[in-house]
Amino acid sequence: MKIHAQALLFDNDGTLVSSLASVDRCWTQWAVEYGITVEEFARVELHGRPAAEIAADLLPAGIVPEAVARIEQLEVDDVPNDGVHLLPGTRAFLDALPADRWAVVTSATRRLAEARLDAVGILPKTLIAADDITRGKPDPEPYLLAARRLGVDPARCVVFEDAPAGLQAGRAAGMTTVALTTTHQAHELSADLVVKDLSALSALVTDAGVEISGRG
Repeated sequence: MKIHAQALLFDNDGTLVSSLASVDRCWTQWAVEYGITVEEFARVELHGRPAAEIAADLLPAGIVPEAVARIEQLEVDDVPNDGVHLLPGTRAFLDALPADRWAVVTSATRRLAEARLDAVGILPKTLIAADDITRGKPDPEPYLLAARRLGVDPARCVVFEDAPAGLQAGRAAGMTTVALTTTHQAHELSADLVVKDLSALSALVTDAGVEISGRG
């Protein structure tokens, strides 16, 4: 399968980098600090959603801002503790793309996203973070904003995601979706194309845009 696009939009955690161990450490500590039980925590979808929405599902509204600031601090502080590493294929795939043809679209705050990206040497020209939007994934707002920033019709964008919420956001934005099975199994992911990670894909830049195809 070949996909033709004008712009490529990447989720970060679980798509470009892995921070699962860090997320587990930090959110577990956070839950203990705020007296959240294991049962309460298990009922909430964590992956691919802004921290503010997760906190709002678990805590009284009055303490959500403080709680969001706390989890951000925990996760930023954890980055140097082997808190993030590149997933297979990320470096080669991004290096093949012109800087103005791709963006990172993350549910993390800008501060956390930049800390994680800086740690692995990824410097996107365009970054959409939780601070930039009013409605997080699965709402299409983050991806539609990225398309506007890049000046590309949403229908000519491809979204790369590992989480159902992010894929839903991409579909709602009218974009082609590529799912990576880095954090979920293939049967849990609804997308136009499902691959194991970015090492399974190659990108060819042409005058017409970017052609994405499978390796081998």
